[in-house]
Amino acid sequence: MAGGNNVAHMSPRQRMINLMYIVLTAMLALNVSSDVLNGFSQVQEGIQRTNLNMSTRNEVQFKYLEEIYRRNPEKAGVWYSKGMELREKSAAIYDAIEALKTEIAKAADGEKGDYRNIINNDDLEAASVTMLNPATNRGAKLRADVDAYRDYLVTLISDSAKRVTVTEMLSTKVTAPKGTVGPVTWEQKMFENMPAIAAVTLLTKMQNDIRQAESEAIANLITNVDIGDVRVNKMEAYVIPNSNMVMRGGKYSANIVLAAIDTTSRPTIYVNGSKLANPNGLYEFVPGGIGSHDYSGYIEVPRGDGSMAKYPFKSSYTVIEPMATISPTMMNVLYAGIDNPISISVPGVPMPQVQASISNGTLTRNGDLWVARVSQVGGEAVISVTAQLDGRSMNVGSMTFRVRKLPDPTVYLPIKDASGNITHYKGTPKRISKAALMSAEGLGAAIDDDILNVTYSVVSFTTVFYDQMGNAIPEVSDGSRFSSRQKEQFKRLKPGKNFFISNVKAKGPDGITRDISPMEVALN
Repeated sequence: MAGGNNVAHMSPRQRMINLMYIVLTAMLALNVSSDVLNGFSQVQEGIQRTNLNMSTRNEVQFKYLEEIYRRNPEKAGVWYSKGMELREKSAAIYDAIEALKTEIAKAADGEKGDYRNIINNDDLEAASVTMLNPATNRGAKLRADVDAYRDYLVTLISDSAKRVTVTEMLSTKVTAPKGTVGPVTWEQKMFENMPAIAAVTLLTKMQNDIRQAESEAIANLITNVDIGDVRVNKMEAYVIPNSNMVMRGGKYSANIVLAAIDTTSRPTIYVNGSKLANPNGLYEFVPGGIGSHDYSGYIEVPRGDGSMAKYPFKSSYTVIEPMATISPTMMNVLYAGIDNPISISVPGVPMPQVQASISNGTLTRNGDLWVARVSQVGGEAVISVTAQLDGRSMNVGSMTFRVRKLPDPTVYLPIKDASGNITHYKGTPKRISKAALMSAEGLGAAIDDDILNVTYSVVSFTTVFYDQMGNAIPEVSDGSRFSSRQKEQFKRLKPGKNFFISNVKAKGPDGITRDISPMEVALN
């Protein structure tokens, strides 16, 4: 074809031929485009039919899951709930895409547009206006919905290979075409300059992917209903006793069972040659002599051909004398006037079935421990223990304790250390600063040996100072606190000096007032 400056030299006939060639080429191009668009319409119709078939299949699967739940709600409940949630989420995103297809058809053909029969199927603006409009951001929202649905769906699929397949099927990752400047979003690649029929076809394909992924998830949920069932290929007899230790006078109980038993055909159980009367396999009796005892037997199960299969078993039990363990937790005697923690237990008997009493004082339960409180110093206290065994109360032991008066406490000065914490200064050879002495308010007394931790109330005490002539200067306290005269004497003390605290009287929680040994205080 001639062109450029040669056009002016062409004959009218040649110009007409060239013009006809251009028109013909355009017509050929239009015909090719029409064929391609018609092909999109056929693909759209085919995928739409597939979607209907997939929806029907998923509905059948879900009804099967629903039937399993109806027959066994406890077993299938959690998986049925997940299936209901999956169904709702799938329907929501499927319907949202359906609405977008209708919007594209309306943008191309007007308010009566139908995506099943788009007239202006070559419209290049309908998809862009619908999906890429910055005011509505329908494309970006669809991408976010697909991502959220995909991430949710893979949590329902346990097979790693299928998770990868679903992830790739619903992926929204895109690679920018060659020559493109800047990043390209999924919605741009899907809908920018895309003919209306092509955009609708792509959305229909997305609906198909959603139905496929939903089907994988439902199938996995159905599988999970039975995944906890135990499959066995071996049968053995077992003896399951409530306890291998039995107190004399108590009852021995054991369940003799056969694993993988057919509940429609109960086995026959023989123990020591005698048939067990209990059809559920409960074997119980009151044992006699103390010590270890063995027993054995077998279980008979009918085979399919009418013959009997025997499964032998063996077990043992031990009979012991009734006994209780009674022990004080912090001392080996009981002290009058205070709470004495006591540990009481009976092997093989739960704590709520154990009861105890004391002959001299009170005994109360405090959780798994007991607290004994006695008052008669010099006497004895007997703790007796009973236990509920097989519905009757049995005496399982007792223990005798001596009741003693609390020991005398140690006197101390409560002073602050370098960190500001209160410490107990108990006299020489240790020394304290004059500032620490001045900060003390009075005197304390206690048993604080980490065995007995008992606080006493100081009633009175006397401080004794010596002047330069060696004369003693006694000063009396104000109860447990230093008197003003004692504090004046403290102020006169020089570094390195000593004084004595004597005539200390303290009262314990037992109500007894006693004289406490004196203490010498030395200053730095």
